[in-house]
Amino acid sequence: MTQVIPAVDVLDGRVVRLLRGGYDAVTEYGDDPVASLQRWADAGADLIHVVDLSGARSGAPDPELWRRLGAAQVPFQIGGGIRSADAGRAAVAAGAQRVVIGSTAVSDPASMARLVDAVGTERVVAAIDVRDGRARGSGWHDEGRAVETVVSDVARAGIPRALVTGIDRDGAEDGPDLGLLDVVRAAGPSLALIAAGGVGSLVDIERVAAAGAEAVIVGRALYEGTFSLEEAIDVARETRV
Repeated sequence: MTQVIPAVDVLDGRVVRLLRGGYDAVTEYGDDPVASLQRWADAGADLIHVVDLSGARSGAPDPELWRRLGAAQVPFQIGGGIRSADAGRAAVAAGAQRVVIGSTAVSDPASMARLVDAVGTERVVAAIDVRDGRARGSGWHDEGRAVETVVSDVARAGIPRALVTGIDRDGAEDGPDLGLLDVVRAAGPSLALIAAGGVGSLVDIERVAAAGAEAVIVGRALYEGTFSLEEAIDVARETRV
């Protein structure tokens, strides 16, 4: 069964969604990330995807955010600016079930390997955020590298999961990039795939589940009430690969 993971994106302490990765296209959905975490857990989520957008942009994540989230005792994975073994260890110590690495996975295989050694392979998810055919890091604003090369590095490091996002679809609710999932699967057949970006309907959930993704991350559609988390979980459960 494909897991449905709600997203909680945090910018300057507020719960937001960006449109296509743009920090100048922000919609706010609240001022309490912990309350959002608890909201989705109460609705049936068994894991929440949290991104420290300020940390992703600056490379300096907010350990206090990690501690606040950890105190809620709700399973979550955290990304945004985690680029070293020390940061990975600190996030896990604060209560994160997994750490999500993007810039390090894209541009620094040596640091990626050290982080994996520090926290263990099962606690690391590689974020492969793609724009114009290139995997991007540094808050999605660098030149990036070829997707296939990044996927190869990730698989070689022993990381079991890749979170695959088509940046130009993120927050747009115009459908997931299933072709991108195929590219990553071909380049890294050992990786379990988490799909993100563009999910705007229950049909999109069904399509991602039918494509064999281990999980799908949903953000704006849940916050806008396009469908409920309970409905999304039911569709994912009922879809056959």
